[in-house]
Amino acid sequence: MSKVSIIGAGYVGSTIAHWAMVSGGCQVVLVDIVEGLAKGKILDLIQAGPIAGHSVDAIGSSNYNDTANSDLVIITAGVPRKPGMTREDLVQVNADIIKSVINEVVPRSPNAILLMMTNPLDTMTYLAYKLSGFPRERVIGQAGVLDSGRMRTFIAIETGIDPENIHTTVLGGHGDEMVPLVRYSHIAGMPLSYFLSQEQIDRIIARTRDGGAEIVRYLKTGSAFYAPGASACKMAQAIIKNQHHIYPASVYLQGEYGMEDICFGVPVMLGRTGVERIIELELNDEEKAAMQRSADLIRSTMAHLKLDR
Repeated sequence: MSKVSIIGAGYVGSTIAHWAMVSGGCQVVLVDIVEGLAKGKILDLIQAGPIAGHSVDAIGSSNYNDTANSDLVIITAGVPRKPGMTREDLVQVNADIIKSVINEVVPRSPNAILLMMTNPLDTMTYLAYKLSGFPRERVIGQAGVLDSGRMRTFIAIETGIDPENIHTTVLGGHGDEMVPLVRYSHIAGMPLSYFLSQEQIDRIIARTRDGGAEIVRYLKTGSAFYAPGASACKMAQAIIKNQHHIYPASVYLQGEYGMEDICFGVPVMLGRTGVERIIELELNDEEKAAMQRSADLIRSTMAHLKLDR
């Protein structure tokens, strides 16, 4: 059985633990530096197991030693956005947190795959890649599954069509310049334009880009966690069950899409070894320009990073 450690027992981390235990197929270790927080949440979850019919194989801890020899480490630790904050505003404080987590996790699980959740997502994934020394196939940022899921949701709301029939592709950075690719999105194999006006499509694109901020504005003291948790669990299942599923994910690029030395959201195939393949789509000039704007925003955030341990 695979061992999956989740770092950070806040709303996102504990929600991932919940989804992972419901999905089964792994032992879950939830860790948080706040004494008792992870233990309490896991105790609650395993007590739900006999009632809800899910796994009770889980550990809550404040000790990183319990993460040793993990197959997958999902890092959620960090400060969430507050109203008016962009993901990029979080870079300084969360970079220090990620450095600390990487220094604890990597020596204990040198063969693990890292799945990053902390914002600003692409920048924190880049930081984890550089500090861990892991090959790029084993450092992955979760964003595209969430953003594509949000776009599917908004299309379903506009059309009344079951989301199972809706397939979307959202690439680029997990920020205000993310790139929803309408040309590579469809409903049961048919273009979105068969069901939606251009005005509706434009509105859906705008709401997708604003999806996280919209929730922050409502919550006022926190950010999204149900959908991010489900998205991380979806990617985790693809990895530990070796499913070879294709999802958008933030990975370190070495020339793909004409980009170097950046973590950026692109379609990848996920399996037991992490990223098994990076898929390069043919983009038109408008799509290439949108991808470049997204990359420029990420690089402006990366400029504040200090990579020393």
